[in-house]
Amino acid sequence: MENCLFCKIIAGDIPSAKVYEDEFCYAFRDINPQAPTHILVVPKQHVASIAEISALPADTLCALMGAIGKIAAQEGLSNGFRVVSNCGPDACQSVPHLHFHILGGRQMADQMA
Repeated sequence: MENCLFCKIIAGDIPSAKVYEDEFCYAFRDINPQAPTHILVVPKQHVASIAEISALPADTLCALMGAIGKIAAQEGLSNGFRVVSNCGPDACQSVPHLHFHILGGRQMADQMA
């Protein structure tokens, strides 16, 4: 998608602090971190949100989930981490490209808001 922020980041048209890349996904540090470690993992194939995740091939889905574990280990998140995917405006999804937030490096609140 030519106007998608994350597609432009994946293409290298917009700079990012890359932490991981393979043929299926790209991961980079969030520019407005909500935790000491805050990384976004996105599929290279454009899909708007998790509501459309069935449009992704199975190998892409496996790569996304595998990348999350690899990145967490690479970042030293051995005490745990949180994975979040906002879906739609009511969930405050700010970029309409499927992405997973990896949050860690501190104790997370135990309540859901």
